[in-house]
Amino acid sequence: MTPGRPVPPPLRGAVALPSPAPDEAAGADGVDTAATPGGTMPTLFTKIIDGEIPGRFVWQDEDVVAFLTIAPITPGHTLVVPRREIEHWLEADAGTLARVMAVAQAVGRAQEKAFGARRVGVLLEGYEVPHLHVHVWPTQSPDDFDVRRVDHAPDPAAMDSAADALRAALRDAGHGDSVPQ
Repeated sequence: MTPGRPVPPPLRGAVALPSPAPDEAAGADGVDTAATPGGTMPTLFTKIIDGEIPGRFVWQDEDVVAFLTIAPITPGHTLVVPRREIEHWLEADAGTLARVMAVAQAVGRAQEKAFGARRVGVLLEGYEVPHLHVHVWPTQSPDDFDVRRVDHAPDPAAMDSAADALRAALRDAGHGDSVPQ
């Protein structure tokens, strides 16, 4: 675990630890850590996965989801995320990491087809959201690897079109069972 970070909540179905006493519920930063079982707040990605926040999903299976990022480097920039909250990729078991990367590879191949990408970029960093995720984006040149060039206000219609193109390419590649409507 990263020092100073809260411990992720237990897996669904796991036995929850008792909540802290009322005077212990607020952490050092004043945030109520007793809000969820295990004493942490769900991550932004968990809220997207659970449907509390909308997302443009291109992949959903029982272990992993993929959805477009709201700040793409290039059109079609996708985040591949395990459903289970894992703060750092080094904390993931080998099976989870292999599954996340297999989905990232399927998404990358679909990006090649849908966007005519010369290469596909992959990045794991996790500074903005403490929930394991792999960035996968179609590229045409090394310039497309400059993460400072993200589009913070992408056109919603273009985002919908990119999601539709990725879903179609994933279906064409035989992944229809994992592609949402």
